Amino acid sequence: MKRYGNLWPQIIAFENLLTAARKAQKGKRYRPNVLEFNYHLERSLLSLQRELRDKTYEPGKYYTFYIHDPKVRMISAAPYRDRVVHHALCNVIVPLLEPTLIGHTYANRLGYGTHRALKKFVGLARRYRYCLQCDISKYFPSIDHKILKGLLRRKLKCPDTLWLIDKIIDASNPQMPVIEYFPGDDLLTPVERRRGLPIGNLTSQFFANLYLNPFDHFVKEQLKLRRYLRYVDDFVAFGDDWQVLADARAAMEEYLATLRLRLHPTKSQLFETRYGVNFVGFRILPDRIRVRNDNLQRARKRMKLLQGLYGRGEVSLETLVQRLSSWEAHLIHGDTYRLRRKIFDQLVFVREMEDGADSLLAG
Repeated sequence: MKRYGNLWPQIIAFENLLTAARKAQKGKRYRPNVLEFNYHLERSLLSLQRELRDKTYEPGKYYTFYIHDPKVRMISAAPYRDRVVHHALCNVIVPLLEPTLIGHTYANRLGYGTHRALKKFVGLARRYRYCLQCDISKYFPSIDHKILKGLLRRKLKCPDTLWLIDKIIDASNPQMPVIEYFPGDDLLTPVERRRGLPIGNLTSQFFANLYLNPFDHFVKEQLKLRRYLRYVDDFVAFGDDWQVLADARAAMEEYLATLRLRLHPTKSQLFETRYGVNFVGFRILPDRIRVRNDNLQRARKRMKLLQGLYGRGEVSLETLVQRLSSWEAHLIHGDTYRLRRKIFDQLVFVREMEDGADSLLAG
């Protein structure tokens, strides 16, 4: 197994830090913390470079908020200078480690994404009789730090890079509590082992993909389930033999326990595809693809919020058009022509002005 070393000079190189800053500010360049950092950009990056080189770098505190999507999720945002460090690290290690991922894990990967996953999913759902669909309970809060560090050390041997990775992982703020017992645990094990990654971090998204990589290979290479794909912690396997998939589920649960993970008790099911399958916001039926009702309701709430933001002048016309186009581009992957016409024909965005109003009809 190849392990990569001598990565530190690439990570702390000024050119890499500059590239990282440009990536980190994408879509956020006018926020106060970004403007402050960029006002003295060279000085800020040189200071960050010095802290990394001298090992005096310390991650800052997270800003935390909650979203309902539809379940409650805790989102943690790192300070901007830390996000620059995250990008600098990922610029170097992701191209080395991503090729070890299977070809059918789709989240947080360049050139993959939701719609490519949906296309593959639809093709499999319409070819096979049964679907084993599973979801991991409280995935991000459950990721075990010791296991994650061990997985990374299988691929990386650069001491300085591992120091930075440990700093980022150890600085993770407390996530939603998860108390689970696994074989070999004593009474205090679940509270003594550190776990949980903040969802908002670029590093967390990549580490979350990597954490389940051994499981992906186990499913495809040992369980021989070739019709398998994963999107974050939602994974599915298709086949025409019900018993094979039922036995596979038991083996999956046993393997996931070695990663200190549990399947969600109600979201993990084996059923016939002809009854419809939910995936990435759509419901896939044998003859059509519908938008899930809960996904549609959340989108309508976002549109209502966007109307208010645009009306108060808090969102520009360019941003408004971009968001509407993005939403339509998502809907177009389903059989949604009539739905899109109905929604967009009813959407009216009005900009309130001192001498009147300026309006935009989305349709």
